[in-house]
Amino acid sequence: MKELTQLQLLQELEPIVERELERHLGAAKEWFPHEYVPWSEGSNYDGIFDGEPWTQEQSKMSPTARTALIVNLLTEDNLPSYHREISDTFGRDGAWGTWVDRWTAEEGRHGIALRDYLLVTRAVDPKQLERERMMHMGQGFEQDHDEMLRSVAYVSFQELATRISHRNTGKYTQDPYCEQMLARIAQDENLHMVFYRNLLAGALEIAPDQTLQAVRDVVSTFQMPGHTIEDFGRRSVQIAMAGIYDLRIHKDEVLAPVLRTWKVWDREGLTTEGEKAREELAGLLDQLEEAAVRFEDKRDTYLARQAARGHVVERVG
Repeated sequence: MKELTQLQLLQELEPIVERELERHLGAAKEWFPHEYVPWSEGSNYDGIFDGEPWTQEQSKMSPTARTALIVNLLTEDNLPSYHREISDTFGRDGAWGTWVDRWTAEEGRHGIALRDYLLVTRAVDPKQLERERMMHMGQGFEQDHDEMLRSVAYVSFQELATRISHRNTGKYTQDPYCEQMLARIAQDENLHMVFYRNLLAGALEIAPDQTLQAVRDVVSTFQMPGHTIEDFGRRSVQIAMAGIYDLRIHKDEVLAPVLRTWKVWDREGLTTEGEKAREELAGLLDQLEEAAVRFEDKRDTYLARQAARGHVVERVG
């Protein structure tokens, strides 16, 4: 079967974009970031208002909770770059352009709510946070997959991963205000995931072999959009140790359910290239399973040693 060009794919999928956009607008609920921030807890910082400088003792958050919240916020902060990337990939015309703008507007609320909450509650060092924002956004963001099908496959997984990360971070903080806010943000992320997941399901009907190859490529190289944050490697390990987001979650709660929804394992009529992509995809999941088991064993050993020393390491329950 001859591969479709990017333009052909955009044209073939536009009716699905229109349908999914209409469904999304009907499902999305209006909400306001300021309603999730405990403003009465706020006070002036040092600076032009001669307030109190930030100290770590003011934060109610554990070091790991602070790390997860900062990573989540810095990831959201790069929205201008994300907008540019998907706008370049999907275009500015028709339903595609309408979706890009709507998605961007909804995503913009997340950074607003997170930053206001963190500053009002003095959960993080505001000066360090701003320095990190400037550094991270100054680097910009370029997606690993500039081809449309790979982009849609990536965001199908990434939006679900982000939803889970937000929800688990909220639970981990043990702060009901923070948990409510991140649960609300996660609802947006879930609706975005459904949009992209359904769009790629349509692509599987139009160009199954081409789409399966794109899915394989994305799974083999997947990275969270915040991977360019300074010291992301150490921070991601800290987050994984807490059970907020780790390889087990990535495989069992992100990849597996989305692939199952797409009926990847039951799909018939594939060409040799499509079958090869599916076999390689199964192999990638097996490799992830092995890596997840190795990490869990190492984590269990570490936690047992810490417990023996009388140190309790919090994990998402």
